[in-house]
Amino acid sequence: MISIPLFLDDNHPCSYLDKRNAQFAYVHPDFALSTDIYSALIEQGFRRSGNHTYQPQCASCTACVPVKLAVNDFTLSRQQRRTLKKNSDVQVNIKPAEFDEAHFKLYQHYLKNRHADGVMENSSKEDYLSFFTSSWCDTYFVEFLIDGELAGIAVIDHLSNGLSAVYTFFDPKFSARSLGVYAVLWQIEHAKSLQLENLYLGFWIEDCQKMSYKSNYRPLQGLIDQQWQDI
Repeated sequence: MISIPLFLDDNHPCSYLDKRNAQFAYVHPDFALSTDIYSALIEQGFRRSGNHTYQPQCASCTACVPVKLAVNDFTLSRQQRRTLKKNSDVQVNIKPAEFDEAHFKLYQHYLKNRHADGVMENSSKEDYLSFFTSSWCDTYFVEFLIDGELAGIAVIDHLSNGLSAVYTFFDPKFSARSLGVYAVLWQIEHAKSLQLENLYLGFWIEDCQKMSYKSNYRPLQGLIDQQWQDI
């Protein structure tokens, strides 16, 4: 068994729920992480942002529930079937996790239109890479193209026991396509093709609209009281 050193950050305003504070436990930066170690950590409710791996440790709140989907048990809803049909013409390219000017411009455009009040709106190229990539994880950028035009990007970590959906961004002019939903459905099928068991979807927060959508993918499991159970 490996002993992993952690440290707590300071209390700070929660990014998801108003009038609440948040606190995270981070893997100490001196500890040498790898894809295999992170695969074990994500099963214990950790996530990564760049090279930083963390877990919520809020003293009076348990709203953030780590969730995953057993891809072989997944069943499509009627709406999800419509989304697949709507995007049957999408071309998909898997690219290495490297800087690409077209990807970065799409990311900036997405933030300006969808998260104009967020802290990431004025992200630099360095911010962009340090947010999505890491020095130790097997990550790739998946391009979604419509009629040859770059329409969206899904950032994915390839782990030993599944895929982890890191982030998805897209051109708002394609909003009617529901590319965010399509990206998740594509990742489910891709995990199956790789004979992986799970798709990790980050944190589900019931009272936060931009996080609660994850319960649309069923059967969804959440890590509650240190046990994976159906939500």
